[in-house]
Parts: sequence; structure tokens; C-alpha cells
Amino acid sequence: MRTDKLTIAWQEYSVNELNQSDKLLVESAKETTRNSYSPYSDFKVGAAVLLGDGTIVNGCNQENAAYPSGICAERVAIFAAGAIKPEQPITAIAIAAHHKGHFTDIPITPCGACRQVMVETELRYGKPIRIILFGESKIMVFESGINQLLPFCFGADSIK
Repeated sequence: MRTDKLTIAWQEYSVNELNQSDKLLVESAKETTRNSYSPYSDFKVGAAVLLGDGTIVNGCNQENAAYPSGICAERVAIFAAGAIKPEQPITAIAIAAHHKGHFTDIPITPCGACRQVMVETELRYGKPIRIILFGESKIMVFESGINQLLPFCFGADSIK
């Protein structure tokens, strides 16, 4: 038998400590929460992806009375980027959530389905996506990509 240990690394920042590019991406994600269609949960999520050419593509959650029919902000942004500029890799994503009149104090993390889409996107372009999670009290940045949030992921090699 063997026992192993997994370590997850991230950095914590305040808004003032972020570089200008990350601030812009976070502000874009926050702004996009306004476009959320979330009449059932009133939990508004915005995502902003930064493409290799500097383009920012936004997405927000879209709910539906038949809950499985909705889609998360992260997947909206990632799929929109793939549809608009399929040749451009996603280099970073910022995610923000607004609930009951305020942005969440601590960052929210992507759901499992969104994490899996990020895995596929990283594999597609052969590079990690920086993940920036906004919360009023702290911002978490995962520099080395989705493997920090989804170790032992299911990828193309899993089905070969």
C-alpha cells in the first residue's frame, strides 16, 4: 500500500494588489453579473476570459425553471470565446458572484462541470488557464491552471 499527499497552491490578493490586467478582468466579471438571468436563485455569476490576443469575452449564468437546462457563467464565457475566436487560447478567467445585493465576501469556485470544461480547454490549447476568483475579502489566484481545482481529471487520455 502507498499513501500520497496532494498539495494545492494559490495566492491571495486584495483588489489593490492585483496587476492592471487582472484588475480589468475582475472588473469585467463583476460588471457582467448584471446581465445574469437568475430569477430563481438571485445568485448572479459573471465570468470574464482573457484570450491570447488580449480580447476579453464575458459570460453570466442563465437559469431556467427546468434547472438542468441552465448554464453557468464560466461555460458561457468559455464557449463564447471558442465560438468567436477559436484560434485564440484562453490565458485567464476571472469569476465573481453577486447575491442579495452584494458581491460575495469569499470567492466562489467553479462547479464540477465548469472545471471539466476548463480541463478540455487547457488540453485543447496546450496551456494552463490562470484562474482568478473574486471575493470582497480576498481574491484567490491559481497560477498553474485547473489541475489545482480538479486533480485526477478526466481528459482525452482517459478515453484512449
